[in-house]
Amino acid sequence: MTPLDIEATVRSPEIRLDLNAGHLSISGESYPEDASAFFGPILKAVAGFIGATHDQTLTVEMKLIYFNSSSAKAIMNLFQLLEEAAENGKNIVINWYFDPEDDMMEEMGEDFSEDFEHASFHLKPEASAE
Repeated sequence: MTPLDIEATVRSPEIRLDLNAGHLSISGESYPEDASAFFGPILKAVAGFIGATHDQTLTVEMKLIYFNSSSAKAIMNLFQLLEEAAENGKNIVINWYFDPEDDMMEEMGEDFSEDFEHASFHLKPEASAE
């Protein structure tokens, strides 16, 4: 599977997707004009990975410092896809990084984590989530 690398812009996060290595990283700020169009190819690639692999772990590194409500919906769609995959036996690990001084991003991670029963979701404070 071809890696997907999208550089960050003023309004969209950096995406590093290497499905051969079982790794997805989303970092920066996310408030693109059309979040569903921005995240659509990512969801499609992850769904393809889930359907094509059996034993490979997918590790997702979330290092967002801000996102708007339409990005939150797209992230939730990604997380639902990952949780369904984990429920069906895939090994899914999600690491949610946040600055310990950023209560909002910590709370968002806590809120997202409540929706997971099968995927492994870890809150990871670090000095700078950038």
